[in-house]
Amino acid sequence: MKYAALAASVFTGEFFLKKYMEEQRQEEREILGGRILLKIYRNKGAALNFMEERPGLVKKICGVLLLFLGILWCLIFRKKENKSLLLGLSLVIGGGASNLYDRAARGYVVDYFSFRTPWRHLNQVVFNLSDLCIFLGGLLFVLAAKKRI
Repeated sequence: MKYAALAASVFTGEFFLKKYMEEQRQEEREILGGRILLKIYRNKGAALNFMEERPGLVKKICGVLLLFLGILWCLIFRKKENKSLLLGLSLVIGGGASNLYDRAARGYVVDYFSFRTPWRHLNQVVFNLSDLCIFLGGLLFVLAAKKRI
């Protein structure tokens, strides 16, 4: 059950963090010596505003993917073979559920920070903690699955 608790913690933590960031309504602010820029961005599409003009379709696709991942999580959980697979899926599901909730409740996903890097294009991308959980969880899942093959 610790994997379900992890997914729930990611979802709950992001719920309150996104709410806090939206309520602040402050100008952009640098933290960690200017390495991270806090700013609110409302994304109606998928990653990098992909399909921004079709938010309803994005919501449906995300819902179907999340359902599929939930079923996969249950199947892997029953076997209890690979804890890394479960950990990765739990992070993806928690982050994905948070972003799907935003799409359903708000009509957009709340993003609130970007990195300051030497790469101009990366500096323009605005993230949230769920995005990082989805990325890291997906990476962990792929590496764990590859190890099993």
